[in-house]
Amino acid sequence: MKATVKLLTLSLLAIAASSCVSSKKYHKLQADNAALEQRYNDVQGSLAKSQSDGQTIQALLAQAQKNNAELKANYAALQKTLDNSINQNTQGNVNISKLVDQINASNKYIRELVQAKNRSDSLNLLLATNLTRSLTPVETDEVNVKVLKGVVYISLADNMLFKSGSYEVNDRAMQTLGKIAKILKDYSDYDVLVEGNTDPVPISRPNIRNNWDLSVLRASSIVQLLQDKFGVDPTRLTAGGRGEYNPIADNETAVGRQRNRRTEIIITPKLDQFMDLIGKAPKTDSPSAN
Repeated sequence: MKATVKLLTLSLLAIAASSCVSSKKYHKLQADNAALEQRYNDVQGSLAKSQSDGQTIQALLAQAQKNNAELKANYAALQKTLDNSINQNTQGNVNISKLVDQINASNKYIRELVQAKNRSDSLNLLLATNLTRSLTPVETDEVNVKVLKGVVYISLADNMLFKSGSYEVNDRAMQTLGKIAKILKDYSDYDVLVEGNTDPVPISRPNIRNNWDLSVLRASSIVQLLQDKFGVDPTRLTAGGRGEYNPIADNETAVGRQRNRRTEIIITPKLDQFMDLIGKAPKTDSPSAN
């Protein structure tokens, strides 16, 4: 195209030089030349634009390919995360199920413990009520019956049971001890602790070294009487002494010392049923972390 334009220009110059061409033809040739140059320029512009567009498309294609690769990588990562989540959720459901089973077992165990304690409390209250009803008004002045922390306490004043400084049981105590023994035999599932207590006033008696000895000897006298005279099973009986070291009143007064000189018969439910329940306590396994 460019060669054609040059050739035409030279022709025009030659014609002009020779003055063989008319003015009209000369102007026509000039117009044709201008048109050819414009067409040439247009073609060059189109070519440049095509080249530029081709580069732009190539760049867009490369970017699109890069984006596609990134999308594929993101999809693969999301799929992996989803798979892990599904696996963890399945394990989580298993752990939750185990936890629910453990909670149900624990609740059942607690209910059994509460029921056992309620039964024990009811029997204790019934025992105390029956014993209190069997006592005469005179006896109730010297015998105190109470239920405390799941245990029945029968506290007997020492002046009813013994002479001062002695561990021999008075005859007048036999009727009261007989009533207590009957209750003990009726409630054969209970253990019995007989506990002697004294005031801190020193004792001076043959074969009795101190208040420790006196408290133990008094408890032993009551235990042997319950066994030998009233037929209470000795395997249920325990004798113990606490000397002056378990006061319930002020030893600075005569009234306080009198209250502290006492023998307590402590009736407790046998612990077998509770130990059986403890042995049945549900085991708890900590769910594994995921």
